[in-house]
Amino acid sequence: MYKEDRYRISDIALELGLSTATVSNVINGKLNKVSRETAMRVWKLIEEKEYLPGKADILLGQNASKIIGIFIDDHFKYEGKVLEDPFISSCVNGFVYEIENNGYVSMLKLTDKVSDLIGFSSMWNMAGVVVIGFCEQDYNYLRNNMRIPFVVSDGDSAEGERFCNICIDNFDGGVQAGTYFKSIGLHKALCISDNYENVDRERIDGFRSVISDAQIMMVPMIKEKRDVFYKENMEYLDGFDCVFCVSDYYALEFMKLGLNKSLIGFDDVSLASMMNLSTVRQDNRLRAKVGVEKLIELIHGNDVENNIVLPVELVIRQVTHLTKI
Repeated sequence: MYKEDRYRISDIALELGLSTATVSNVINGKLNKVSRETAMRVWKLIEEKEYLPGKADILLGQNASKIIGIFIDDHFKYEGKVLEDPFISSCVNGFVYEIENNGYVSMLKLTDKVSDLIGFSSMWNMAGVVVIGFCEQDYNYLRNNMRIPFVVSDGDSAEGERFCNICIDNFDGGVQAGTYFKSIGLHKALCISDNYENVDRERIDGFRSVISDAQIMMVPMIKEKRDVFYKENMEYLDGFDCVFCVSDYYALEFMKLGLNKSLIGFDDVSLASMMNLSTVRQDNRLRAKVGVEKLIELIHGNDVENNIVLPVELVIRQVTHLTKI
């Protein structure tokens, strides 16, 4: 029920001797405009007064502590279609199922600004947060500024309080792909990615630990530009006998080029099996199950391991067995 005497931003500002603009900046995650000390004072009073901004107070009532947010990086490379990415949608499905199955309510937020997580999670008084797809710099920001427990899906390894990183053995996935190609006599290898950072770097490094002279092709992130790039480099691509893509998305895209190459992707999205694509499988349901279990432990004030690494498995399908050049 709405409380006519609820605590307001102006009350927080008055009690702390701050401007309402400063308090608003803290609530909305604009921490570059205030000192860390001031932000901590504001958050402390917000918790003491159980403050909920405007509509959140009306909508949430006593159920706020049962909300777990799922924040997804709406990176420009997805061109506004991040939830259409089969791997992202698989991750989200897994986390939503596990959150709801454990008696919590899930709330999804797309953003390309990690600072939004601070304000949005505060506004909805979330119990915890799941973070998908951001970069190492963003995770460092969250570790320094997020005041509620959070779980990162495929983040960087680090130590700290109130967070857990659930990742897969990306390096071993690359090793398994490289080992398979080598076992069937293929050595002239190409790795395809749009970056050489974080998980993509680990996958490529694992592959090249087996086939050391494998080349790396960095493709444009925007599909329209990538299509042109492939057309301009068909002769170069045709010079390899096997290709390792850091995602099934890129592997499935490569299949459309019509080149007769042995191909392995990464993720094992549903379309991979339909298209008979060999790939490195990661279990998104297991990731979600472990992630939500650890997040709930953190919500209850328990300590958990900061970094949990889950295994991967190479799945060989018919399309891998193409004729060697």
